[in-house]
Amino acid sequence: MPNVGIVKYHVKMKFDVDGIVEKADIIGAIFGQTEGLLGPELNLNELQKVSKVGRIEVNVENKTDKTFGNAILPMSTDISKAALIAAAVESIDKVGPFQAKFSLTGIEDIRETKKKVIVDRAKKIVQEWATKTMSESEEMLKNVYGATKPGKLSTFGREQLACGSGVYESNWIILVEGRADVINLLRAGFDNSIAIEGSRIPEAIVQLCKEKQRVIAFLDGDRAGDLILKELEGAVKIDVTVRAYAGREVEELTPKEVVDILKDHVKAESTETNVKPIDDGGFTSKVSDIFKEINETLEAIVLNDSMNELFRVPVSEIVQTLQGGKDMKYLVLDGIITQRLVDTALKTGVKFVVGHRITDLKKGHNLTLRTFDELGIN
Repeated sequence: MPNVGIVKYHVKMKFDVDGIVEKADIIGAIFGQTEGLLGPELNLNELQKVSKVGRIEVNVENKTDKTFGNAILPMSTDISKAALIAAAVESIDKVGPFQAKFSLTGIEDIRETKKKVIVDRAKKIVQEWATKTMSESEEMLKNVYGATKPGKLSTFGREQLACGSGVYESNWIILVEGRADVINLLRAGFDNSIAIEGSRIPEAIVQLCKEKQRVIAFLDGDRAGDLILKELEGAVKIDVTVRAYAGREVEELTPKEVVDILKDHVKAESTETNVKPIDDGGFTSKVSDIFKEINETLEAIVLNDSMNELFRVPVSEIVQTLQGGKDMKYLVLDGIITQRLVDTALKTGVKFVVGHRITDLKKGHNLTLRTFDELGIN
């Protein structure tokens, strides 16, 4: 993988040169002939210095008196900047003294490629898992899941229905169709969902709904979801029904889409009396600038007492990274403020945390917690 921070796109180019040239000539032409075309902020040399462009990979082949091949530019910019740079490279008409033609063959979204690899690998893991005993595999999965997620995958009732560990303690629950839906809600910060796992409503679900103050049904946006809703309405009392977008399944939604669908129906019980307004030396205005940088990136930024950035990491790595940090005071994340995150922040000296949403938290902490909405930032 090219040496770049978080690669988002591979800009793939092909080229033909009317003469014999080498890799270094191609790379020199890419840097030299695009310099100044798009302004200093999109200069390739400058973008490499700030890890927005990785090491350019070039493959060349010489045949008779011509050179042809391809180049890959790893980018961690947004798609608009990647497209501008691709267009600039296409404008190259010479390599050394020879006429040349560069053309874009495609812009590959590395994140989508990774998702497919992950899904394929997950399918294989499930197949291997199925050969072991249920008790052993469930314990392994819970341990692995608990290492990186705020909630844990568990089971409920005689039917061993997949659920988040919060189902046992929370006074409200989310009913979903299957195990994959539970896992996706855990990823989005909701640990109180439980799977129906079939078209017939299990007795354990019926009894559980009677014990909870509030029940939300979160179903797929397809025909199967319509049928399960009818079964639910005939078996339990549902306070709110929400659906995945038309033609989509709950397990396919991104964490942000899950939060967007549920946010108007979830009562955040985290605004405790010990959560005071953020009035610390201009940090509220600083948050607004950080939000513009990290929104929809799934990244977190930690600042010191002087509001200088200490480090920026993916949200999935923030708990582990905090444990090894020092001089930390402010944390702003494109994600959910969970109990696990709060516990770690308390141990490491962080005083202020801002995120998209706050899950149910234990009382007694002295952190200042806020959501972007509460601060008027969106």
